Amino acid sequence: MHSRIAGTGGYLPAQVLTNAELARRIDTSDEWVRSRTGICERRIAAPDEQTSDLALAAAHLALASAGIAAADVDLIVVATTTPDMIFPSTACILQAKLGVRNGPAFDVQAVCSGFVYALALADLMVKSGTAKNALVVGAEIYSRILDWNDRGTCVLFGDGAGAVVLVPAMAPGILSAHLHADGHYREILCVPGTVANGAVSGKPFLHMDGGTVFKFAVKVLAEVAQEALAANRLPASAIDWLIPHQANVRIMDATMKKLGLPRERMITTVDKHANTSAASIPLALDVAVRDGRIGAGHHVMLAGVGGGFTWGSVLIRW
Repeated sequence: MHSRIAGTGGYLPAQVLTNAELARRIDTSDEWVRSRTGICERRIAAPDEQTSDLALAAAHLALASAGIAAADVDLIVVATTTPDMIFPSTACILQAKLGVRNGPAFDVQAVCSGFVYALALADLMVKSGTAKNALVVGAEIYSRILDWNDRGTCVLFGDGAGAVVLVPAMAPGILSAHLHADGHYREILCVPGTVANGAVSGKPFLHMDGGTVFKFAVKVLAEVAQEALAANRLPASAIDWLIPHQANVRIMDATMKKLGLPRERMITTVDKHANTSAASIPLALDVAVRDGRIGAGHHVMLAGVGGGFTWGSVLIRW
């Protein structure tokens, strides 16, 4: 038994925050942000929106795309760094909002690699027969963990959610998954604050050593994509579409160059979405599926890297 993606969905909050608007608040400019990151705008969740709300909207679209009722979902995995609360999991909250009670529901915390991790876990559970219809979601509200006076980080991130429905298949859809982590880099990209004794201890905002993150990301994204190719005995030229984590267009371009692939084979949404962490890959996947770029028989490579550091890839035959 194998698994395949039967449907995709994506959701972006209504509020658009452009670089020009940010330039009126902090010392930056549209040209500065565009030239260094490729980002033009990002979405910001409404005050009454929670991560589970974004996940719910994306989930409904993915289920509709797959032609599967919510009642038939028997596994929910949510990748998020910004859960609704400490507990219960955002996946359990999403399960309740979907009105279902079947099967396990849990969160995965691997930051920007979260969706790749979640998809790999769901694939194993479907392959083993533990689950039949798996809902895998990446959802984030990063706007609430940013210091909006720090121009080095606040310009980079946005809010959103993406989802897929994974079902059993006789032929491989998910060809292989490859996951890694190295906690020795834990202080390079983190939110070091904690909640204890009813108060916030430490800095509750995102911290990033941008230069170190850039170098590490360029190195491991190409390596983990090559690992998936080697495992499936395919050349890089067999990749029809690369969907890397949408963090920075320069990192993405460097990854394509290392793989020897033309930029035209890369799915890019960072200009409109910014970095939505665990939501970035499923959002980009949904865009490319719905506009018809991804079609039957295509090899689609997903590759993510995030705080921890964590990184991984999933190779799919569509």
